Amino acid sequence: MKYSKVILGGCFFALVLLCGARIGRAQDVPQEPADTMPKPAARAYPIPIIDLGDQQDDNGVRDNGLQPDMTPLTGVQNATLGAPGMRHSYWVPGLQYGSTIQSNGYNQPSSSGWYATNYLIGNVSLLEAWSRSQLAVNYSAGGYFSTNSTVGNGNYQQLALSQTFQWNRWLVQILDQFSYLPQGQFGFGGGTNLGIPGVAGVLNPPIPGLGGNIVPNQSIYAATGPRYSNAGVIQGTYEISPRGSITASGSYGILHFVDLGNVDNNSVGGSLGYNYLISREDTVGVLYRFSNYQYPGQPQAFGDNIVNVAYGRKITGRLALQLYGGPEFTTFRVPTGTQSSRLGGNANTNLTYGFEDGSLSAGYFHGVNGGSGVFTGSTVDQVNFVASRRLGRVWSANFNFGYAHNRAVVNSTQAGIPTYNTWFVGGGMNRPIGRDLNFAISYTADIYGSNQSGCSGTTCSTNQTSNYITLSFQWHTRPYVLR
Repeated sequence: MKYSKVILGGCFFALVLLCGARIGRAQDVPQEPADTMPKPAARAYPIPIIDLGDQQDDNGVRDNGLQPDMTPLTGVQNATLGAPGMRHSYWVPGLQYGSTIQSNGYNQPSSSGWYATNYLIGNVSLLEAWSRSQLAVNYSAGGYFSTNSTVGNGNYQQLALSQTFQWNRWLVQILDQFSYLPQGQFGFGGGTNLGIPGVAGVLNPPIPGLGGNIVPNQSIYAATGPRYSNAGVIQGTYEISPRGSITASGSYGILHFVDLGNVDNNSVGGSLGYNYLISREDTVGVLYRFSNYQYPGQPQAFGDNIVNVAYGRKITGRLALQLYGGPEFTTFRVPTGTQSSRLGGNANTNLTYGFEDGSLSAGYFHGVNGGSGVFTGSTVDQVNFVASRRLGRVWSANFNFGYAHNRAVVNSTQAGIPTYNTWFVGGGMNRPIGRDLNFAISYTADIYGSNQSGCSGTTCSTNQTSNYITLSFQWHTRPYVLR
């Protein structure tokens, strides 16, 4: 396998990000919207956003008009840098065309050549705020057609939803992430808008992602074909004192495949945590989470218990950090050999850092998950890294990297038990064209490695690379003000 092109491509995009500030600087453009009550509708477009200003907080960080992130440390969502204030509720529809030009898909010989998969998609984003609640929705749906008969034609859907209620000391959240894609989400879209639901740009309401093992893992490329993935959560936080609060959640997840040969899984879970604010920026906590994984049509199932000590630090507009770690105890319905339970460790880290012309985020997770469509339960070590930087007045660039190592959740010395290593690495550029159109282009390499071959023939190998060039044009109307 030739890695030279992949390494050179990654170095190129990293160099672009580091040197981009010399091309020129743009003014900070805020994202939409925040947990604030909307004011009466305005007639002018665009929707007025709170002025950024030049005020600084006690740490010397620019205020930027951001509302502090209120995500509870022992909850299910990743922390953010905050959200800009928005003066109106609104909704905005749009259309999108995307195309991925791909070589050497998994389980295909290297002589198969290049092929294209084209997407025609409708998008909608909605933010509706009331005095004590807020609804945010990003949704995309459409279809795809491919020049490769193995991929064929099919449907495409992605959804991110957040409904928040607040009464006195209570904060209640209903959260959902859904997707129906022709392949796994791990690296899908190559950093373009094809991998993100809703409209592009500042009108996309920021909905923090679900962390840990809440979303079904899809980091093994050996699981092929279209699949449904959904993670739904209801979470409540109660403030018991000015510094302390309790967070409880219940979740349900599914990963179901259209094609035979993959392993479907369902999961249910619950968690209970305590958060304590030790300073304006720092929080500590303790968390217990239970997850149950089941596999339709198979006798195996297992329960997973984790206890984490947690630390979080938030500086609005600059830093969001979450650290979790502790023991993990797993029990199996069907023993494997003499093993009916397992004691291990669990760790989860998320970091987002913002600077004047861009941001970077990184994450690491170690623990048990549903098996990514290949195993009936696996232990994964997964790393994600994203960096973005503004290049001049309209252009911006991004660099993306991900790695996952999966192995059977039960330790075994039997021959033939597979392990999987998967990487994606790449980068791209995007720019708005006027007020209503966004263009993006990216290159991504998916690298697959295993101790078993995924295909047959002299051209097959335990290591394979797929190359993707992704184009995206996304257009949206002017936003429709609701109030």
